[in-house]
Amino acid sequence: MTDQTSTKTVTFTLDGKPVTASAGETIWEVALREGTHIPHLCHSGQKGYRPDGNCRACMVEIDGERTLAASCIRTPSEGMVVKSASERADKARKMVMELLVSDQPERNTAHDSSSHLWQMADKQGISDSRFPALEKERIPLLDGSHVAMRVNLDACIHCNLCVRACREVQVNDVIGMSGRGHDAKITFDFDDPMGQSTCVACGECVQACPTGALMESSILDTAEHGDSAKVDEEVQSVCPYCGVGCQINYKIRDNKIAWVDGVDGPANEQRLCVKGRFGFDYIAHPHRLTKPLIRREDAPAKGLNVDPANPWTHFREATWDEALDAAANGLLKQRDEKGGKAVSGFGSAKCSNEEAYLFQKLIRQGFGHNNVDHCTRLCHASSVAALMENVGSGAVTATFNEIENADVAIVIGCNPIENHPVAATYFKQFAKRGGQLIIMDPRAVALKRHASHMLQFRPGTDVAMLNAIMHTIVEEELYDRQYIDGFTENFDAMKEHLKGFPPEEMEKLCGIPAETLRDVARTFARAKAGMIFWGMGISQHIHGTDNSRCLIALALMCGHVGRPGTGLHPLRGQNNVQGASDAGLIPMVLPDYQSVANVQTRDLFKEIWGGTEIDEKPGLTVVEIIHAIHHGDITSMYIHGENPAMSDPDVDHARAALAKLEHLVVQDIFLTETANFADVVLPASAWPEKNGTVTNTNRQVQMGRKAVEAPGEAREDWSIIVDMGKRLGLDWTYTHPSQVFAEMKKSMKSLDNITWDRLENDNAVTYPSLSPEDPGQAIVFGDGYPRPSGRARFAPASIVAPAETPDPEFPFILTTGRQLEHWHTGSMTRRATVLDNVEPEANASMHPKTLRKLGVAPGEMLKLTTRRGTIEIMARADRAVAEDMVFVPFAYVEAAANVLTNPQLDPYGKIPEFKFSACKVEAARPRVEAAE
Repeated sequence: MTDQTSTKTVTFTLDGKPVTASAGETIWEVALREGTHIPHLCHSGQKGYRPDGNCRACMVEIDGERTLAASCIRTPSEGMVVKSASERADKARKMVMELLVSDQPERNTAHDSSSHLWQMADKQGISDSRFPALEKERIPLLDGSHVAMRVNLDACIHCNLCVRACREVQVNDVIGMSGRGHDAKITFDFDDPMGQSTCVACGECVQACPTGALMESSILDTAEHGDSAKVDEEVQSVCPYCGVGCQINYKIRDNKIAWVDGVDGPANEQRLCVKGRFGFDYIAHPHRLTKPLIRREDAPAKGLNVDPANPWTHFREATWDEALDAAANGLLKQRDEKGGKAVSGFGSAKCSNEEAYLFQKLIRQGFGHNNVDHCTRLCHASSVAALMENVGSGAVTATFNEIENADVAIVIGCNPIENHPVAATYFKQFAKRGGQLIIMDPRAVALKRHASHMLQFRPGTDVAMLNAIMHTIVEEELYDRQYIDGFTENFDAMKEHLKGFPPEEMEKLCGIPAETLRDVARTFARAKAGMIFWGMGISQHIHGTDNSRCLIALALMCGHVGRPGTGLHPLRGQNNVQGASDAGLIPMVLPDYQSVANVQTRDLFKEIWGGTEIDEKPGLTVVEIIHAIHHGDITSMYIHGENPAMSDPDVDHARAALAKLEHLVVQDIFLTETANFADVVLPASAWPEKNGTVTNTNRQVQMGRKAVEAPGEAREDWSIIVDMGKRLGLDWTYTHPSQVFAEMKKSMKSLDNITWDRLENDNAVTYPSLSPEDPGQAIVFGDGYPRPSGRARFAPASIVAPAETPDPEFPFILTTGRQLEHWHTGSMTRRATVLDNVEPEANASMHPKTLRKLGVAPGEMLKLTTRRGTIEIMARADRAVAEDMVFVPFAYVEAAANVLTNPQLDPYGKIPEFKFSACKVEAARPRVEAAE
């Protein structure tokens, strides 16, 4: 909600020096700003952590006051005289430190001999204590139940930082205090072992703990001793998983990532999730590709039949020159014999902006067409289509952090607690402060417990529900007439269209009571500042563009765009799907969403690219390329960091297409399911092994830095693409990704005032940036829209039924998605020890009542069948899933959800209908009754 804090300042004296404090600023904060160090333990000083004042390690003396004051919670008053280093304050602080040290393990056997507590003790000259240690029988037992963290309560000082980290920063409410006096202790849930509690392993408590009572397991030896200062190097970078774009600090030992801490980046403010903190040992997995591979002449027929631990049955090692020659010559042969359009490419949303730019340039310049795409086609293509059509830009209009300034927010068709966990912390904090959080989803997602309204609507009825809400706003004249008149067009047509969607009628379709729909309409329309967030539950439908059009219209008619606390925000999936899209890795647009059909755009790129003619015809999308392979129009592909053999709908159809290709080049870090079908495999670099920029869901361009060397002969992706380009006859002379970034700036206005050097220094800049000093605009379109008219447009949407609906043969609705621990097709996370340990087995979630009707107990096997195929998968009971639904994550090759999904496309965004397939569910095998 909007911050109304006063801007009044006060002047006081700190250690003999006049200083000024802003309203609400504490003595400790002023001292820090002025360069005065006051010891502290229970106070973090990081964003999101309120001061608590319970450890008394930061006491200062104030003239005229009988008692010392805790500087972390005391705010100064006008004329106050504060002494931070007086003899009295110093003695008191040393006494506190001695008392705390007395109950600690000896430093040479400490869980963290370089903990914050020991650093504070060193600064005050405290190495031991005169006071008796805790009796041995009262020393808590160590808790090693968690796969990633250790609980060492013998080092706990009851500072409560971990409680605040869990309850107030991450808002997970797992950690608390129990007991009284000497028996007080940190507790997980109802005094459960950490590994058996509801802990989601975000690790916030570990990063906050000042003593080593909570520690990453990777820091400790077998005797539970450790030293967090023993690192060879620290490298700041960006998390490679979701689109939130958390900044991280790699701790490097022996060219390995020992552990990771969060950094105070613009998107995460030091917070991380389980993937970003514990999901990096995949880079050292034995399956890593370390040398180029070429398919053996005597290899079995192409199929999903290669063991990544033993690829030698199908492939042989090759030198880089041999592999690059084979890769390029195979593509050239197809181009020369059948024309450039016989070759197409899939790029990656997991690599850098520079690599995405190079890859789309290679296909366009090397083969003369636009048949290049990437996984944005499978996640938010329909959202981008609607945004481009109606607001003139394919990116968010406000960062998700702007929810701090909102009073109402709609979160629809997404599960941020699992898919965007750090963004979800802002949503949970918003609700905790009193903001109204409106959740709309066919599943009762975890964010429900924080919601003021939960609309669990029937799958596929988004347009009916949203139009009913807008019908109420129009009918009751709750819309913002001034905003509509000043900034939009086509509202009259929208008003007329909405007459056909009264809530009382739409209730019959969407399953939400009419009065609830009207209440939501009034709540959102009357908000001073409202935001809308959505995910792939909106976009992955054949009516995904219409769903997004409705959300855009809802925000526009209420005037909730272009002001603090307002905006439209599709939460982007992959770490660089926004950046890859910006860089032109899309078949119908060049970098910065400039249409290939526009002659001025083509002339611009012809000049930048040294005379290359750009094809004016939009290219084929992901699913269309697969169809074209089956039709014989495409006979070879270059696939970079993409896994269509797992991620495409009706994946058996996609795998058959890959097997049909005459020549397939795959560039990746593992022998993925797609690489099973390759003729040449080029070993690439994982994200921590290279330099490059990425752009997150907030439009924040961030610098990723190389932390470790790639294994064996693996190379950085950009250099592989450059070598391929040269062998395809392109006059490329790039020797560093910064040169690629400089070329991107020539055609991308979004990068104005953003340079490589600036990103090296500042780590992140939000686009648009209005000057070399501007950190970037968190909110856009306050003064108009980048459309020809300068206005946003209302686009009426009609109800479109799903491509297939349940019937007696297929009575259930299948929907797919992600889980907290696993990302995308699982190629990284299923090779990360902690993540795979926490969630090791393919599972399908159904309502417990439905499982009972099927005669299947949780943990037993289900058989799921659609018109595309069948899988067998373990059953999991989940009351969040409606009784006629089944939810399947798509990360598991042994039970691939996309064997089942429907490839029918949205006509505008060309995105498949991953979220709705008619499905048959039955027990996989008869239950075995126990012998009597």
